[in-house]
Amino acid sequence: MDVEIWSDIACPWCYIGKRRFEAALERFEHRDQVRVTWRSFELDPSAPREREGERAAILAAKYGVTLEQARQMEAHVAGIAAGEGLGFRPDIVRSGSTFDGHRLIHLAAEHGLQDAMKERLLAAHHCEGLLVSDHDTLVAQAEAVGLDPQEARAVLGSDRFADAVRADEAVAAKLGIRGVPFFVVDRRIGASGAQDPDVLLAMLRRGWEARSPLTVVGDGEACGVDGEGC
Repeated sequence: MDVEIWSDIACPWCYIGKRRFEAALERFEHRDQVRVTWRSFELDPSAPREREGERAAILAAKYGVTLEQARQMEAHVAGIAAGEGLGFRPDIVRSGSTFDGHRLIHLAAEHGLQDAMKERLLAAHHCEGLLVSDHDTLVAQAEAVGLDPQEARAVLGSDRFADAVRADEAVAAKLGIRGVPFFVVDRRIGASGAQDPDVLLAMLRRGWEARSPLTVVGDGEACGVDGEGC
């Protein structure tokens, strides 16, 4: 059974959703027969290499709230993340383009290291304050999961996997995916947002038996296409 997960490195709910999906998969009776593929999704395809200023100030401007309210929003998400064992540090997050990070995730897939690369970049962005658009940073993260750093640097210095990222995003648009994380089982059953593990487990079980067209399950917390944030 194939499970495709559309998500963005810069999306906090995507990291939370990854942990919840892992918890659901661990309980799934046929987990050894599930193939997980991470699909690219940029919350803000026009994002610069790095946005200047405090991330909370960017959120405040985006949502029309005060700086203190924006910080409370970040603290709320960080608290939920902590419940999943994730040490979010919104105070040190450096925001910017995630396009090249997605290209590295495609490279990692060729070497059987896609999940490890996805995990490493999520942690780098949300927990370690690393700029995941910086090529030196990306090469270091690639090497950390076992990729050849020279190959990673060569990929980043070229257009390799750019079409793969755009193809993932084109499929997302075709499926009507406008927020992430978004989980799809065999292109038949879908779950939107960082759902509770019980909901994701039900999706997996339903997907195992389903023969119907794509059906979206629930409406969990997600980041949408209006730009990076939450």
